[in-house]
Amino acid sequence: METSELLKRVRKIEIKTRGLSRNIFAGEYHSAFKGRGMAFSEVREYQFGDDIRNIDWNVTARYNKPYVKIFEEERELTVMLMIDVSGSREFGSFDKLKKNIITEISAILAFSAIQNNDKIGVIFFSNKIEKFIPPKKGRSHILRIIRELIEFQPEERGTNISGAIRYLTNAIKKRCTVFVISDFIQEEKDFENALSIANNKHDVVALRIYDVRETELPPIGMIKLKDAETGQYVWVDSSDRNVRETYGQWWKDLSKRLDTNFKKSGVDYANINTSEDYVRSLMNLFEKRV
Repeated sequence: METSELLKRVRKIEIKTRGLSRNIFAGEYHSAFKGRGMAFSEVREYQFGDDIRNIDWNVTARYNKPYVKIFEEERELTVMLMIDVSGSREFGSFDKLKKNIITEISAILAFSAIQNNDKIGVIFFSNKIEKFIPPKKGRSHILRIIRELIEFQPEERGTNISGAIRYLTNAIKKRCTVFVISDFIQEEKDFENALSIANNKHDVVALRIYDVRETELPPIGMIKLKDAETGQYVWVDSSDRNVRETYGQWWKDLSKRLDTNFKKSGVDYANINTSEDYVRSLMNLFEKRV
């Protein structure tokens, strides 16, 4: 892509998403994610009514009287965006591909973080970790992230969400808020376990981006389909009712498994359709967390 064209696209996305994050999501973001991290502040003598789980036993032993740890709300968060850049993000049956929606939502979350004085970082993943951008603050950092979202070309086209989540758990030591943005199409046996471990350490939120044509096949006869991640082609007779029902059932089963995985792991999530306004979906998610 020409540099001038890239800059135009970056500027266009900045204008749209910065306005949304400032005018719509600012208060909801702060309420939904601030205050969930607590940092150690000081110790003081135990008072009636204090939670005994906060007793500092080392200090208590030193002074022969009970002392408790005092915690306060962390004034800033670290936000990590985990962006699925596998081949399936390039699908779209309407005017926007899944990757376009992912770019806009990621930019909104990034601007919301910066406006709340939080750090923002990104992990791009396919079936491997493609790129890691460490958390930082500042407009120039945000614009770099947007440029990467638009221009980044992964080396691989497959998907390994569990591996990416395990990388996050090991790489980011301080508790942070994590947005995993993906279509979550890959079925992985250890997905729930990796998600649970990550959510015990961090505050994980899942944003599932999908297209309506992934939920059902239209009855239009023989269709040549391509697997975006493997490159393999297959002919499908969409006029066959059994074929359409089997396909539709696969989608329902996948959605049910993901719903179960997210709930068991304690992860908040939203399903976002490429043909619908994602603003309402994000607002509902934020409001649910308040």
